[in-house]
Amino acid sequence: MNMIKKVMVANRGEIACRILRTLDRMGIASVMVCHALDAGSPAAAAAAEIVEIDGSTPVAAYLDMDRIIAACQATGADAVHPGYGFLAENAQFARRLAHEGIKFIGPSPENLELMGNKVKARSFCVDNGFPLAPSVAGVSPGEDFAEQVRKIGFPLLIKAAAGGGGKGMQIVRDPGDLGSAIQMAKTAARRAFGDDSVYAERYEEKPRHIEVQVLADAFGNVVHLGARECSIQRRFQKIIEESPAPRLDPELRERICATAVEIAIRAGYRNAGTVEFLLAPDGKFFFLEMNTRIQVEHPVTEMVTGMDLVEMQIRMAQGEPLPFNQDQIQTSGHAIELRIYAEDPQNDFLPTTGQLLSYSLPVGSKVRVDDGFIQGMKVTSAFDPMLAKLIVHDRTRNEAIDRACKAIADTLILGITTNVDFLARIIAHPAFAAGQIHTGFITQYRDDLNPPALTREQRNLLLAAAALGSREFMNPEFDVMEPYASIGNWRN
Repeated sequence: MNMIKKVMVANRGEIACRILRTLDRMGIASVMVCHALDAGSPAAAAAAEIVEIDGSTPVAAYLDMDRIIAACQATGADAVHPGYGFLAENAQFARRLAHEGIKFIGPSPENLELMGNKVKARSFCVDNGFPLAPSVAGVSPGEDFAEQVRKIGFPLLIKAAAGGGGKGMQIVRDPGDLGSAIQMAKTAARRAFGDDSVYAERYEEKPRHIEVQVLADAFGNVVHLGARECSIQRRFQKIIEESPAPRLDPELRERICATAVEIAIRAGYRNAGTVEFLLAPDGKFFFLEMNTRIQVEHPVTEMVTGMDLVEMQIRMAQGEPLPFNQDQIQTSGHAIELRIYAEDPQNDFLPTTGQLLSYSLPVGSKVRVDDGFIQGMKVTSAFDPMLAKLIVHDRTRNEAIDRACKAIADTLILGITTNVDFLARIIAHPAFAAGQIHTGFITQYRDDLNPPALTREQRNLLLAAAALGSREFMNPEFDVMEPYASIGNWRN
């Protein structure tokens, strides 16, 4: 067994903080690459060492393989944890690390090429008889991609082949919009993953998005850690996740989980991964993609299993076998994750920027916060707008919902528009409580999820509070005597 001594964290923000916590607990030295915009971040403060990197854009800096590998060599890092996004599913990066004798904490380059690339993964599933929605994952030389896509029928989705997270995903209902949708998806994929490959699949109305966490060691042992529910989405990106997935027939749950394990086995997969499925209203399920990395929503699985999935990744990368089999895995209770974003739900969820004038998230029993910000930091448009993940755990789903409602009510973020109140309205909605959720939930209940109109009394109270908080209103030093006051906004 080749023990890892020092890990380079090739990422930023909350996932970098998350990885660094586990490294510290395991007694493994850490170093992190860091763009100047992140120099004052909690992640940079948590790392034992940082190596500043630069690029044509801040995102480009974290995609620069040459600089990251050079940083590993300069600091003596013998392993890299890529987190999620950026280079996490880049087979070329993993192969170059292996060539330099540096471990990639994740699957092999071959796994990444097969399952990390969404096009190849879909072809693999077709060849192995796994259920798949109608799609176009590639065309032969001389064929027109758009023309082949039209044969699927509308509506359809255009998706990035080299990464996930909903980045660049485009729904197309009108055939006339297909060309522009393909181009927008390619542009977004190139920016996020350095690869503009895309594919298309039939768009299902009101399906559920179910995913299964799998672990696979180098000795042929493959297990699943249950099914997560990831159906509450906006702009094709998850904002609320749960474990276990509610209202799933036990037999159907077992078939979905068993299919995920079989996909990993057939692919010869190693390390942690997530197999994602689309569950249609009629009970049929289809392979969507496999995320060959740690997932944003991994904390809900950790909360119900008591495992540290980053630690499991590291131990498997060292060549250790899984310390349990499927029958030994126990889950307890229900966990819910709320993703807090700097975005405006009233303006099509567009990202917002500004300074975090007040930033207070709840603490307490059965409440976990994963974040990468502190009060006073500026939120820019350079990176993904996620600020934090608020995760709760309790004995039952209803109790977890109650705990989530209290936790989100205790969240205070001022200085920037966020989705905090929007999340609070979702988890308080009767349909959510009943488990009647699907990927079109937000669209279906849009009117219910809009903020309530203010009464005249509420508006007057808010105006009074604003006035009382104004120095110019309250402080006599700002008074201007006549005749100067009539001039307007005059100052001496």
